Amino acid sequence: MKTKITVISDNIPNDRLQGEWGLCLLIEYQGKKILVDAGASDLFLHNMKELGFDVKDVDYATLSHAHYDHANGIPAFFENNTKAKFHIRETTAADCYSRKWIFHKYIGIPKKMMNDYPDRIEIVSGDYKVTDGVYLIPHKTPGLSRIGKRESMYRKTANGWVVDDFSHEQSLVLETDQGLLIVNSCSHGGVVNIINEIKETFPDQKIYGYIGGFHLFNKTDKEINEVADHLQETDLSYICTGHCTKEHAYDLLKEKMGDRLHQLQVGLVIEI
Repeated sequence: MKTKITVISDNIPNDRLQGEWGLCLLIEYQGKKILVDAGASDLFLHNMKELGFDVKDVDYATLSHAHYDHANGIPAFFENNTKAKFHIRETTAADCYSRKWIFHKYIGIPKKMMNDYPDRIEIVSGDYKVTDGVYLIPHKTPGLSRIGKRESMYRKTANGWVVDDFSHEQSLVLETDQGLLIVNSCSHGGVVNIINEIKETFPDQKIYGYIGGFHLFNKTDKEINEVADHLQETDLSYICTGHCTKEHAYDLLKEKMGDRLHQLQVGLVIEI
């Protein structure tokens, strides 16, 4: 059975659909509809309708990580869908900030979301099975707080500021006819780390592809080329990236990866 992924929201619009700094994907898998993230606003509702989907038909929803550009649309989702729960990592809270020196900016989920919709949120931990063939996998790589420090990303706790180690980030993994497909919207923990985490979790299965942003928009050419080299060493057949990868990094990756690499954009349909 084919797996179909439609890009509902992304930075790159198409001729009739708007884009935004955010990501929302709709996955059609074994008769079920799975929403990954809800973008930075309620734009995803308009785009779904224009693409021929009814948000009421979504069976499951997952949040890739606790940032506004993936979570701000969730209240609008709850207002228009009465059955699907959002699967959110257990460490998720309204506490994510970008912070430099004394300056800080909130970049997290809607602040009242966890309290306003407790019956619509499924808190998950460890390796979690959403439904047959669909899994949510947390980070298993130690020391990810060094990435958080480099990105100036922090969490505001009762005990003060702590560097974000992205424990709120999770990968959606699908079993397909071609092999495993990884979906991780920003890959804050590092795309190569995430691929290795999924290999460790599913040692007897081939990884076919990866869909999501790589958070390379603020990286040097050297760092981007290192990621490209590592991706080249994997045996993944299909890689589709966008959102926080942005155009410059995508172009550098494309130079090295050629036909293995594809561009996310609103309205794109991926069939596996």
